[in-house]
Amino acid sequence: MNTYKPMLAKPLDKPFNDPNWLFEVKWDGIRAIAYVGEKISLRSRNDKELVDGFPELRELKDLCSEVVLDGEIIVLKEGTPDFQAVAKRNHVTNPLDVQMLAAATPATYIVFDILERQGESLIDMPLTDRLQILSSSLKKGRFVVQSVTIEEYGVKYYEAAVQKGLEGVMAKRMDSMYQPGVRSGDWLKIKRVKTCDCVVFGYTKGTGDREPTFGALILGLYDEAEPVYVGRVGTGFTDSELENVKNKLEALKTDKQWFIDPDIPAETTWVEPRLVAEVGYQQVTDDNRLRAPRFNGFRDDKPPLLCTMAQIRPQKLEDYYSKRDFTQTGEPTGGQETGTGNSFVIQEHHSRRLHWDFRLERGGVLISWAVPKGVPEEPGSTHLAVHTEDHPIEYGGFEGTIPKGQYGAGEVKIWDKGFYVPIKWSGEKIEVYLAGQRLNGRYELVKMKDKEDWLILKKKKQ
Repeated sequence: MNTYKPMLAKPLDKPFNDPNWLFEVKWDGIRAIAYVGEKISLRSRNDKELVDGFPELRELKDLCSEVVLDGEIIVLKEGTPDFQAVAKRNHVTNPLDVQMLAAATPATYIVFDILERQGESLIDMPLTDRLQILSSSLKKGRFVVQSVTIEEYGVKYYEAAVQKGLEGVMAKRMDSMYQPGVRSGDWLKIKRVKTCDCVVFGYTKGTGDREPTFGALILGLYDEAEPVYVGRVGTGFTDSELENVKNKLEALKTDKQWFIDPDIPAETTWVEPRLVAEVGYQQVTDDNRLRAPRFNGFRDDKPPLLCTMAQIRPQKLEDYYSKRDFTQTGEPTGGQETGTGNSFVIQEHHSRRLHWDFRLERGGVLISWAVPKGVPEEPGSTHLAVHTEDHPIEYGGFEGTIPKGQYGAGEVKIWDKGFYVPIKWSGEKIEVYLAGQRLNGRYELVKMKDKEDWLILKKKKQ
């Protein structure tokens, strides 16, 4: 059998209806790919073997053969998934304790895709064809079931899922291929509560009843392998968890100070970044802090380095997706390329009105402006630049005709491209040095007061 990395979904804030999409429940558990042959293996996203911790799922051997399946391991409590319960089971290694928990809090493996059958890879087949093969290849078991999908009516399905206390829904394009390891716009996750998988970098001193344990966890995310402070979380812990968490933290103490920030108390204790915490939150502030964070539990199935800033600036492509019907337009859906980190592109766009789109790669997307008169070529020249929605990295190579009736209909062709050196980047002013095929030199983007519009100018040589 081949080995596979799980295909990942991009976040979307609102549900939608579309006859070309399937919708299913988003289960809050541990993602696992099952390899069922002479032996059974359940592998987590960080390639950890899970089958010994969930022995009841060995019934897969009786339900299918010579297949590779994708699904989610969950533990139900009063009819809804309990992530802390499944996470607790994932921690246990003592065989007797494993058996006791399997009886007290049995797991269910929700299967939603099939990647291989009888040695033949199926990942290049459309999703609807894979699901038909899955139905004929997998029997229903006591602890293994196939996920149920519906067509088109994502809004009502999402509302029903939320009313039942579920996390949300998954939306999947019917003709989507399975893209191992790729976070693709062909799969979207629409969640009731925003969550973020954060790395724990330290903890604050507890006061009052919390004095024996800790006050809050210091949270960070990685941005191009560099840790970034995103806030602290002190709520969501049960009394029984506090001591257990403190013991985990004590074992990871380090003298390295990861962050310097006025929000972090002086008596903070720093730890090695090995713990991943799922944190619920309301929104992200302008300075990249989680607002109203709440601890949901630890995740052993995700490596810390995969906890990136892309989660809280979720490719920033919601507006991009909402404005386009990808069954009609050939524009890229994204998720295939990671970019270089400092590319730029200028596209000549013959839409309703001719303009030039100026795009700078940053944070996993192309931050974009529409420039009606084009990017200035003469030093000292200043032109209006209208900030537009972020675009996926792949858009930097896009040329073609956007069909009539679609957003931005008209011909798009690349006018210039290259890389840039960032000099200054803030919410009010961006200064870069462009090194392109046509343009070279120092440019500034300055935000106009009390407006969303910007001005772009080429600086005079100094």
